[in-house]
Amino acid sequence: MLSLGACGDAQTDSVQVGYRGTAMEQNYDHGDLKAKFAQVRIPTPLPPAGESPPGPLPWQNVQVLNDISVGEFNRTMVAMSTWVAGTGNCAYCHNIANLASDTLPNGKPLYTKLVARRMLQMTRQINGQYSQHVKNTGVTCYTCHMGKPLPNGLWFYSSQTDYLRHYLDRDGARVVTQQVTPTNMNRSSVKQTEWTYALMMSQSRSLGVNCTYCHNSRQFASWKEAPPARVTAYHGILMLRDVNQNYLSPLQPVYPAVRLGAQGDAPKAQCVTCHNGAYKPLYGAQMVKDYPALWGRADWNGVPFQGLGMPADTATAATDSTAKLATPAQPLVKASSSAAPATGAASVGTGNMNRP
Repeated sequence: MLSLGACGDAQTDSVQVGYRGTAMEQNYDHGDLKAKFAQVRIPTPLPPAGESPPGPLPWQNVQVLNDISVGEFNRTMVAMSTWVAGTGNCAYCHNIANLASDTLPNGKPLYTKLVARRMLQMTRQINGQYSQHVKNTGVTCYTCHMGKPLPNGLWFYSSQTDYLRHYLDRDGARVVTQQVTPTNMNRSSVKQTEWTYALMMSQSRSLGVNCTYCHNSRQFASWKEAPPARVTAYHGILMLRDVNQNYLSPLQPVYPAVRLGAQGDAPKAQCVTCHNGAYKPLYGAQMVKDYPALWGRADWNGVPFQGLGMPADTATAATDSTAKLATPAQPLVKASSSAAPATGAASVGTGNMNRP
C-alpha cells in the first residue's frame, strides 16, 4: 500500500509494474488517493467469540454455518447485520418471531434469508478456492455491500451489457489472431473484438488503473511479457464466471420481481462490485482474517480454523482456483488448467442451483 504522508497532496508516485524501458508503470496522485481513502470505512472487528457452552448446537435450520461454535455463530450474524443491512437489523433477513423459519409470518418466502445463505456459501467458495485472485486479503459481505443491501455494479441483461454477458457469464475473451483471413481456428469477429476492449476498459475503470497494470502495451497478447497482475486478473474472470453462473443467476426464482432485470434475470457481479475503483478491494484491508466462519479454508495466515468437525464442502484448504472447484451446493463446474491460457481463456460450465 502506498504511503501518502510526507510529500504533500500535489505529488505523484510512479510505480514500475513491468520490465524496464517498456513504460509499464502506474501513476498515483496523492490528492486523489487521499480522497478515495477517506471514503473507505472499515468496520472495527467485533471482540473474539470466546468460550461456547458445551453440548450440541442449539440452532435449527442452520445449513451453512454449522461448523462453528455458538459464540462464533452469533458474532458472525451480528457482523453481517451491519455489513449488509447497515443498521444491525436482524429482521432484514429473519422472521423475528421464528428465527429458524425461511418464511415471513404471512407464509411468504423470506428471500433475503435464502439469498444470504447462498451468499455465505459463495463467500467461502471465493476465499477457499480463489486464493490466486483474493490472496490473503479475502472477501467478506462488507467487501461488496459496504453497509448497503445492494452492492455497486450489479448488472442485468441488456444491449448495453452484451460484453459482460459474453465474457463474465459465458465464454473466453481471446480474439487475437496471426492471420488476416478468417479461419475455423478463430471465428471471432469485429464485434467480439469490440466486446473484448469493452471488458478490458471496464476492468481498468473498476480497479482505477491503466492498461499497463496487466499488459505490456507493445504486445497485449503476450503472457510472457505481462506483469503478474494479468494472471491475478485472469483468475478473477474465472471467479466471476463461477459466481455469476453458479451462485447469482440461479437465484432468479428466489427474488421478487422488483429485484430482477427487464428481461427477468437476477442481478450479477462484475469487477467493480468488489473493487469499487480501488486496485485492491477496500485497499487491501484483511477483514476476513477476523471472521473464520467465512474463510472456506483450513487456515488464514497460518492461524488454523477452529471448527466443529469441519464438513468437507465448507472447510476446503486453499488451492489453485483453476483446479477442481468445490461448490457447497452441488452445481457442476468444469475444471480448467491452472496455467495461464495460451490460446483461449477457459470457460466455466453452468449448473442448476440446489437451494441450500
